[in-house]
Amino acid sequence: MANSDSKTTVKHNEIKQWAEARDGKPAVVEGTDKNGGGLLRINFPGYAEDNLKEVSWDEFFKIFDENNLEFLYQEQTKDGGESRFFKFVNKQ
Repeated sequence: MANSDSKTTVKHNEIKQWAEARDGKPAVVEGTDKNGGGLLRINFPGYAEDNLKEVSWDEFFKIFDENNLEFLYQEQTKDGGESRFFKFVNKQ
C-alpha cells in the first residue's frame, strides 16, 4: 500500500524540489498581490487556475516567510501515483 500521508515543511529547498519534480512553478493569484504579497499557489501545467501570475522563487519564499506559513503536501496518491496535493497552512 502506498503512503499517501501528508507532510509539512518550511524548508525552501524541499518545497522547490517537490514542485519542480511535478513541473510546478511558483505563482500568486492575480489581484491579490497588493503591497508585495499575494495568495500563493504552485502552477501545474494543465491543472492551473486561470488567474495565476508566475513569480520568482525568491518572491514566492519572501511571501511564504512573511506570512509565517507551512507547506502541507503529499508525495503519492493512495494508488501510488505522484500527488500534486498541497496547501499552505499557518505555522503552529
